[in-house]
This record gives sequence, C-alpha cells and structure tokens, in this order.
Amino acid sequence: MDISEQLVHIRQSLAGIVPEIFLAVLFCIFLFAELIFINRFEKQKVSAYLNNIALVGSILTLFLLLGQWNAEPSFRFHPLLFLDRQAVYFKLLITVCWIFTLIHVRVLKYDFPPEYNALLIAAVAGMNLLSMSTHLLSIYLSLELISISSYLLVALSPNRKAAEGGIKYLLFGAASSAVMLYGISFIYGLTGTMDITNDAMTTGLTGNPDLVVTVTIVLTLAGLLFKLSLVPFHVWTPDVYEAAPTPLVSFLSVAPKAAVILVLMRFAGILPAQYFPVLGGIALISMTVGNVAALFQSNARRLLAYSSIAQAGYLLVGIAAYSRFGFEATVFYTSVYAVINLAAFFLIDLLQPDSETKLSDYEGLGRHFIWISGILTIIMIALAGLPPTAGFTSKLLIFSALWESYREQQFPWMLWLLVGGILNAAISLAYYLKLPYLLFFRNSQKSDFKTNASMRGKMIAGFLVLTVLVLFFKPEWLTKWISVF
Repeated sequence: MDISEQLVHIRQSLAGIVPEIFLAVLFCIFLFAELIFINRFEKQKVSAYLNNIALVGSILTLFLLLGQWNAEPSFRFHPLLFLDRQAVYFKLLITVCWIFTLIHVRVLKYDFPPEYNALLIAAVAGMNLLSMSTHLLSIYLSLELISISSYLLVALSPNRKAAEGGIKYLLFGAASSAVMLYGISFIYGLTGTMDITNDAMTTGLTGNPDLVVTVTIVLTLAGLLFKLSLVPFHVWTPDVYEAAPTPLVSFLSVAPKAAVILVLMRFAGILPAQYFPVLGGIALISMTVGNVAALFQSNARRLLAYSSIAQAGYLLVGIAAYSRFGFEATVFYTSVYAVINLAAFFLIDLLQPDSETKLSDYEGLGRHFIWISGILTIIMIALAGLPPTAGFTSKLLIFSALWESYREQQFPWMLWLLVGGILNAAISLAYYLKLPYLLFFRNSQKSDFKTNASMRGKMIAGFLVLTVLVLFFKPEWLTKWISVF
C-alpha cells in the first residue's frame, strides 16, 4: 500500500469512528468547561451544568451509533479495528448503560466531583474501541483505557473505604494486565502475528504442544477475565462493589462485561480447540464460587458482587458452546443481564440511599414501600432465572445452546458444565430470595425510614421491571436485532 492509498484508508477509517472521535472531543470539552465554570459559578451550578452536558452528549452518541447500524462491515485502521453490526450493537448497549448511570446519579442526587463525567466518557470510549478491536495491541490498549478510568471512578469518593477499594482494584488490575501482556508476547512468539483475524494465528497455535497453547491462552485471557470478574481474577470484586458509590458500581458491573464478551466471541473464531474447555472450566468454577460465597453475605452490594461473578460464568457458557445459537444466546443474556443488574442497584439505592446497604437495613421495608419493594422482588427473581422474567429466557437459551452443542459434538466436559450450571442456578435461589424475604417477612427494629423513592424514581423502576417482563413474553423484540449480525 503506497502513501496515497494509506491516506485514503486513514480518511475512511476516521469516518468510521465518528462516535469515538465525538467522545474524545467531549472529554476535552469537559476538562475545558470545568476550568471555566469552577471559578465563575457555585459548585452546585457547575455540577448541574456538567451533568446536563454529559446527558446531552450521551444521547448524541447514541444517535451517532444508530447511524452506523447499516454501515458496510469493514476494517478501520486495518487490522486494528473492525466495524460490523455486532460491534455497533454492543456499543449501543454500553451507551444505554452510560445514559442510565447519569439518570441514576440525577434521580438520587449524588454529589460527585465534576471529574466523574469526564472519567465516564473516557471509560465509554475505551469500551467502544474494545468492541471493535481485532488486534491484540488494540485490545490491550482499550482495556487499559477502561481500567485507568475505572480505578479513578472507584476511588472518587472521599471516604477511606473507597480509597481502599480503588487501591485493591488498581493492584489486581495491574497484575492481570501484566499477565495478559506476557500471554500476548507468547502468542506473537508462537505465531508471528497479533491480528486475531489472521489465519496464521490459528495455524501457529495449532502446531504447538497442547500444554503450551493452553498456558498461552490462559495468560492472554487474564485481562479479559479480570474485567468479567471471573475466577481467579475475581478477588477485587466484593471490596470494590462495597466501597464505590452505587451508580458507578452499577455501571462498572455491566458495561465493561459487554465489551469483553464480544472480544471473547471474536477469539472463539481463531483459537484452537483447547480454548473452549478452558472457558468451560472457568465458567463452572466462577458460577460455583460466586453462588456459594453469596450465601454468606450480609451486605446487599457484596451479595450482588458475588452474583456478578456467578452471572459472568453463565455468560461464558454460551461462548463455550461454540455455535451460532450459543453466541446469539450470549448476546441476549448480556443484554438482559445489563437491564436486570442496573435495575437491582438502582432499586437497592432507592430503598436505602446514602447507606452501606447492609441487608439488615432492608428488614420490613416492603410494608412501607410496597411499589419499590415489589419491583425489587421481581428483579431478584429475574437474577435467579425464574419465570415470568427475561432472566428465565436468557438462562434457558444459554443451557439450550450448550445442550445442542453437546448432542452434536459429544464432549463430556459440556455435559458436566450443563449439569453444574443447572445446579448452580438452584443454589442461587437461596440468596436471591433473601432480600425479598427480609423486605416482606421480617420486622424492622427501626421506627423511622429514609428513602429517595420519588415519583420519578418509581416511574423509572416501573419501566425497568416492565422491560424485564416484556422480554419474557416477547423475546423476539430483542432477538430480531441479534439475528441480523
């Protein structure tokens, strides 16, 4: 490719990443606006202006992404990025999570430093780039952009617990990042390429001993497993979920997972057969560790932290099935899980604002705040995977895809994964139903109840639960988007 062709390719590539360029410009605008506003207006006005700019910017980003839906699938900065409907769908999902987080902050009237908006924008930009990444270098750099923004978001609050959680997050993140980089160097040494769309990668890995390939895959996956909160890179999750402000935990519990899941699906097309039993084993161990540990939690956010570890295990099941049905089921599960988990954090925050979310604080609240408590009960049922919620549909699709793959390929590990997954779903009932039990069947020792369940909060909660219920009865409203990938 000569210089003129390279310039044409760069111009075409820039035209294909307009939403990401917009986010970069918006990030700079925020930093500049903060410098101007901070000396001219009161702190509350500055915060209000910046929140409005962020909300408008997130909605504009959503429209820019919708404009990419019918774009011709092609590389951007070949071979670093690839834009197709899969990438656009996940970028839309991430942006919706961002918008909901901004609404969560506004409804609950959180008083964050102005920098949190800029950090959220940087994190979203990193996730969007990760969704398009098809090269190990771009994957690694996108993950680092997400990670650095996430570390700062977690440590944003002035209290000591948030700082402690941020340090733990940073240390475990740095370790997993280093391990991943080591694995990438192995892959480059074995194959001579870092382009995951290049057949040379598959050929190079297949021609090496199984042990070498398995170790290389596990090392390379370290950074991705860290973002998914999967065993053995899950240790940071409970402390961070407990320490960080609830809206930010809500965002970090779903948005990075969406981007990473797509990368793992892209890996599925090029890595050798050893990749799938490794994923299956990690999925089963993560489900078991998450569900068993959640049984003994006394804090709502720590309970949801271990729940997210288990749920990430279920997400891997569809990828381990290695079929189109499995991939579509994974995308459906990711979308539904994002809605349910955002709703869970929003509702526990509505019931107990500005608290440490101890489970004992929720005792008896169901009798005083029936609407919010009833919706939270439905959301917990959805997380457990029971009908009539979309959580049941997503788990049914995941396990159906795995069963279909087992019948076709007859790998024993698939059967063990299926049995283990179903048993774990049964175990999870014990802690998912703990919160509804406390809300409606236990008497509170307190006489005064503080809540932020405003009419606006109640309407948002109603919309969320309606979405979860409608996707049970009409899953095709979502699957028709997924099936066109």
